[in-house]
Amino acid sequence: MVSKAQRRVIHSLGFFGETEKIDAAAQDQYSKLFDSVISETHLCALAAIFGWAVEDGLEAWATDLVCLQETKVAAISQFFLCSVFGSDFDKFVLLPTVGTRGGIIIAWKSADVMEEEGRNWWLTGVYGPQGDNDKITFLQELRDVRALCAGPWVIADDFNLIYQAANKNNNNLNRAMMGRFRCFLDNLELKEITLLGRKFTWSNERDNPTLVRLDRAFCSVEWEDIFLDDVLQSATAGVSDHCPLLLGLQVCTKGKRRFHFESF
Repeated sequence: MVSKAQRRVIHSLGFFGETEKIDAAAQDQYSKLFDSVISETHLCALAAIFGWAVEDGLEAWATDLVCLQETKVAAISQFFLCSVFGSDFDKFVLLPTVGTRGGIIIAWKSADVMEEEGRNWWLTGVYGPQGDNDKITFLQELRDVRALCAGPWVIADDFNLIYQAANKNNNNLNRAMMGRFRCFLDNLELKEITLLGRKFTWSNERDNPTLVRLDRAFCSVEWEDIFLDDVLQSATAGVSDHCPLLLGLQVCTKGKRRFHFESF
């Protein structure tokens, strides 16, 4: 079955007319396009088609740093960075794809994201794996990352994990993995940054959809001491089956930390 996002991509790429029913040949063309790592030329073309040339969107959100997952990119150039994010985004780090899967890009404006004594912090962008054994390894890797990143820390994006039954709209739950995730959050003393205005962030886009809260942001106590007035919101999903998250930060120099009560 073709999802709504896939149908939009297939129609936009011209594999089939907007009003025509998508047949097996169109699906095959779509599949072949993503069988290998997408070239920079293809990425720039797709960016132009779908608004991934996100200059206007990022400007509208006053964005200084952006993190993208499942990029399918093995390497990028400064030209690609500018064509997708705009010329102000002049710095980036890249986690390449493994085969044809995964990949993370974090890009930022060096004029706005800079070191400031007493207010430096760590950001970890994640793209969680599918298999249970890989998820266990993933959580241990994050523990190792935290051991290397002392001080204020925020970790965000697609964890592909939930820790509460309310994070999913049906009862098909992996309670053992939920417990492992809760244990991870508890052991590292991480607090979830509340997402405003949306309960779920991912949909399988079927007629009777499965909805899950896979995308989220957590922070350490030290990080929250700096950004007491942070705000986490979501943007329109567009062609993706995930909703982009927008984290707004405002440095606070005084005031008490918010009180949280978590019942695990």
